[in-house]
Amino acid sequence: MKVILSKIIYILIVVLAFSGLINSPTALILGFGYTLLFNNPFKAYSHKAINYFLKISVVGLGFGMLLKETLETSKDGMSLTILSIFLTITLGLILTRLMKIDLKLGHLITSGTAICGGSAIAAISPVIKAKGKTISIALGIVFLLNSLALFIFPTIGHALNLTQEQFGLWCAVAIHDTSSVVGAALGYGDEALRIATTVKLSRTLWIIPLSILSIFIFKTKGQKVKIPYFIILFIAAIFINSFHILPESATSTIVLIAKRLLIITLFLVGTTISITDLKATGLKPLSLAVILWVFISIFSLLYILN
Repeated sequence: MKVILSKIIYILIVVLAFSGLINSPTALILGFGYTLLFNNPFKAYSHKAINYFLKISVVGLGFGMLLKETLETSKDGMSLTILSIFLTITLGLILTRLMKIDLKLGHLITSGTAICGGSAIAAISPVIKAKGKTISIALGIVFLLNSLALFIFPTIGHALNLTQEQFGLWCAVAIHDTSSVVGAALGYGDEALRIATTVKLSRTLWIIPLSILSIFIFKTKGQKVKIPYFIILFIAAIFINSFHILPESATSTIVLIAKRLLIITLFLVGTTISITDLKATGLKPLSLAVILWVFISIFSLLYILN
């Protein structure tokens, strides 16, 4: 009976999310609360669903963007992107050794913080031949900090009276995962959402050079470097919208569906957060992640404000 009830509630929350009746933070809280009360009946499919839904959502958001504005945004965020990635990776490598943390675990946490959270960890893991437990710990820490960011960043943004442009850029640089970046910007405004999505995806491309660097650091050979192909589809969507290949009514509908699908994704992210896994991470890896996150958040905010 409890299994049936858990499935009904799960599906009901997904329907509410898709209908637009709940926002991003609420979806995340409901996901985490659901996991505390029930055993996730779809746990085996959750991570795959998050991966696919997020990519579909991002591509869908591309239908609401224009090529000229996107290029300008990418150009404006380029210097901050390069500088923040370089400084975060350098600091992460140093702290990992000083704190005597497992090198592969430290590298995954650093990579996730510097670029794009779970996506970077998933891409770098096979390159450095990381073990399953190491990957799980890195993902658990990143998901935890992502969840906090979804609440903390909009609050700070409003308190500091950040413009939508400033907030969108800050989110893209300082929040790990694309899902939480877009989720935080979604409630701040359409302009913040556009900038956050564009800059974050330009950061995602840095997975490629980081993967190559990782091969040299860990002296692994014959490993394939994953290219985030969905970014090509995102760019194609921007072209389609910029040249009005589809009617405005169609592109508006696609963008709306993408936003709703993103809220469902955040609910799914919430259901994957495990207290047991987080307890097993230990203080050192968590401390490393928090230090790097605070560093990149403060550095990027000061950079944007000045």
